[in-house]
Amino acid sequence: MESTNALMHAVDNPAIDRLAEPLSKAVRAAYDAAGPGGRRAKNALHGTWLGHPLHPVFTDVPLGAWTTALALDVAANGDPAMRRAATFAIGVGLAGATGAAVTGLTDWSETDGRSRRAGLIHGLLNVTATTLFATAFALRRNDSHDGGRVCAWMGYAIALGAAYLGGDLVYGQRIGVTHADADLPHEFTPVIESAAVAENTMVRARAGQDDVLLARQRRRVCALLHACAHLGGPLSEGTLKDGSVVCPWHGSEFALADGRVLNGPATQNQPCLMVREREGMVEVNAPVD
Repeated sequence: MESTNALMHAVDNPAIDRLAEPLSKAVRAAYDAAGPGGRRAKNALHGTWLGHPLHPVFTDVPLGAWTTALALDVAANGDPAMRRAATFAIGVGLAGATGAAVTGLTDWSETDGRSRRAGLIHGLLNVTATTLFATAFALRRNDSHDGGRVCAWMGYAIALGAAYLGGDLVYGQRIGVTHADADLPHEFTPVIESAAVAENTMVRARAGQDDVLLARQRRRVCALLHACAHLGGPLSEGTLKDGSVVCPWHGSEFALADGRVLNGPATQNQPCLMVREREGMVEVNAPVD
């Protein structure tokens, strides 16, 4: 309990921003400098092709492999084959940790505030744990199994602390979870006068309990849920492009016609509403499941 309280106290320390902010900018700048290829790589690492973040796919590998390694060590009882299997499992975990680090750093660069501070501590703990397991792997390969076991157990304890922070990021701060939740009307409902949505403009309107984004292009009105699926950014304050809208907070881009993700960091499509114009009013309806 004391260790978890210490972690959460560290997360609330704004001094961490002095390191987090320039590092976050550097990661984004590195992808931007690579041009279109960098954008494609960034989208792939976010998991836009997968429909949810790619990072959690990799995080299971090191924790599972390292748990297996420690279990094999406990059961080995001096058996050389069991020790070799444990060393191999540590190596598998190191490979998975590499994927988790790259995808996690990419996702983290598009956060801010408390989430960014928590993510930085989460990442630093994982780097420390991975370094200890890499040391354990090297020691065991040189037949220094006792030293390797000590490093592995230390690394595992730190990895559990990192996992705790990772759980808070997902379940407490909803990082990687869609923010496009809505309680929309299930019948066509007037939300704004048609004249208020001029050609090549977008506006914010209220539909039931939620806000929607309305945009008119080529004389057609499209409607998306207003809060960005990534972290809830106000889409109406973003940039209207030809056939898409770009969130002002982190640059996620969605197609107006169907809400699909064109560019991350968002990985879930933006809910797209049914829309029609009738008697001088724009009417919207909840999307068809």
